[in-house]
Amino acid sequence: MAKKAAKKKATRRATSKPSKIKIGIIGCGGIARNQHMPGYVKLPDVEIVACCDVVEESAKGAAQQFNVPRVFTDYKKMLKIKNIDAVSVCTPNFMHKEPTIDALMAGKHVLVEKPIAMNGQEGQEMCDAAKASGKQLAVGFNNRWRPEVQHVKKMIDAGEFGEIYYARAQALRRRGIPGWGVFGEKDKQGGGPLIDIGVHILDAVLYLMGHPKPIAVSGNTYTKFGTRKDVVGLMGQWNTETFTVEDFAVGLIRFDNDATVLLESSFCANIGPTSIFTAALMGTRAGCDLLPLKIYGEQNMQLYDVTPVSLPKVDSTHGHEIKLFVDAIKNNTPVVVPGEQGLAVTKILDAIYKSQEINAEVKIG
Repeated sequence: MAKKAAKKKATRRATSKPSKIKIGIIGCGGIARNQHMPGYVKLPDVEIVACCDVVEESAKGAAQQFNVPRVFTDYKKMLKIKNIDAVSVCTPNFMHKEPTIDALMAGKHVLVEKPIAMNGQEGQEMCDAAKASGKQLAVGFNNRWRPEVQHVKKMIDAGEFGEIYYARAQALRRRGIPGWGVFGEKDKQGGGPLIDIGVHILDAVLYLMGHPKPIAVSGNTYTKFGTRKDVVGLMGQWNTETFTVEDFAVGLIRFDNDATVLLESSFCANIGPTSIFTAALMGTRAGCDLLPLKIYGEQNMQLYDVTPVSLPKVDSTHGHEIKLFVDAIKNNTPVVVPGEQGLAVTKILDAIYKSQEINAEVKIG
């Protein structure tokens, strides 16, 4: 009888469904409701069990939209739910650090939206907390999962570009200062376009180049439009009285392998009619313009321009990012965008701002 009971118990364990990954959401604004939460609910082995926002109406609205059973206005109370496996931190930049560290120390894995933090010091504390807790910290750099970026990455890894020695990275808007949120407030955002959109294209370029070690940065920032009332806002009219960030930034980054990256980023600039979000990579065997993708090379003493015509479609780069994060948790494998890579990007941004401040090149240790 004992053997039969044990056999039945073992059979029940074998046939029972694996438990779902339980997710909590900290911050229920646009990035959570438009990207993170839809990404999680599409995964059959995931369940959002709680969401939190300091604005109760936002938390309740997100909970209703995605059928989330528990609502909080204090994330620390939410983190006391023992069966939460991981959280997405979707707060403004100045609220990345504390919820991330608290979640890690509460035994939760964390996916924090880009940038990792307001500055490198905060980012370092977050990475240290991940190591101390034994939990994983991932950073939301979703542009890595664009099909163009993935195709070029495969070519570079196969040696088809040769040595990548130079890249120009651009995230430029003509009139794109956000008219909502805290994007113009340095004490809450940490910076302007550099830390908001420049960070995305810089991460994509560093990813393609294999994350060389930065050694020195020279940069300038400008505020030529953000404090003026006579400038049209195509993303809504912003508050010029509270605008304390740059509206254009440029940085020249040198790496220990002699490679160089030029980064340009703007919220507002007198450029052509459309926004620019792309990069140009130059290698010894081939180069490319990234978005849209065109590859340049030479074969048999002839120059070739190649345009891929069958790149795979990606419904949502954020959704793919979410899936990869969940897969790492389920399989106990490293996250694909670890905190340290997010920290490296933020240290470069810090150096650009510092270079502007002191009017000199800044060394990165």
